[in-house]
Amino acid sequence: MRKKYVFNAKVQRKLEGTLFIAPWMIGFVIFLAFPLGFSLYMSFHDIKVVPGKFVYEYVGTANYKNILTESSALYDNLIPFFQEAVIMIPIILVFSLLIAILLNQKLRGRTLFRAIFFLPVIFSTGYVLVEFVNQGQGTLGFLEKFAIGDIAGQVLAGSSWAKPVQQVLDRFVLVLWYSGVQILIFLAGRQAISSSAYESARIDGASPWEIFWKITLPAMSPYILLNLIYTTVDMFTFPFNPIINLITTGGGKYGYNSALVWIYFLIILAFLSVVLFLYSRIHYKYAGKDR
Repeated sequence: MRKKYVFNAKVQRKLEGTLFIAPWMIGFVIFLAFPLGFSLYMSFHDIKVVPGKFVYEYVGTANYKNILTESSALYDNLIPFFQEAVIMIPIILVFSLLIAILLNQKLRGRTLFRAIFFLPVIFSTGYVLVEFVNQGQGTLGFLEKFAIGDIAGQVLAGSSWAKPVQQVLDRFVLVLWYSGVQILIFLAGRQAISSSAYESARIDGASPWEIFWKITLPAMSPYILLNLIYTTVDMFTFPFNPIINLITTGGGKYGYNSALVWIYFLIILAFLSVVLFLYSRIHYKYAGKDR
């Protein structure tokens, strides 16, 4: 009797768990899994629109070969964007970390300041940001006053990095606006560090600079990794991402665009893998565990 009761209790717990995750599973299958599978199916077909229906003609990997070997559009847009991402990701991480440490201080109105830094995440959509930049409001005043963009262009003249650096400087406000979520994550990580660690360091005579490098930064490493992943993925949906524009302006080539999406997805995974590998090497080296 007891074994039967235990068995029924296990079944009941599994059933309850299944019911709890059922809405998510249904939503995943309908709104994510099926569209993903269907886009993969379309990438191997040439799709024509005829009155009342779509005609699918199987072409195998022709769309992929066309993108990778017969056209330079992907490479012409991808390489400059990679260069921009390499510049923007460290700026966002460093800026958000410094602001999070500042907002963790006991100062008047810090709740208001936290809300101000997070507001762009709530109110700014891709179209708002695009219009913001089109009106010439994407850069900081002192960058224009001292012509930092022109100076950077002259220093990097002849280099493939000149244009990406100037574009980042022209949209520098947007780069900082993309730090809202990262600031909150770093703020939560900073508040998770025990105050006793800082008190012990001060008693031992450690300077604020030493406290930052020996206590704050090592303790924040999990949050740095989290923000690194989030920022990297977020950059690939940046409003000025030329690859997204290339996909959305494909002129009704559904099979070709689907193949481009899957290639872009694999590129994101590869880029993210490289970023995580570099982070792991730097982290272990900093921690004295270089392999």
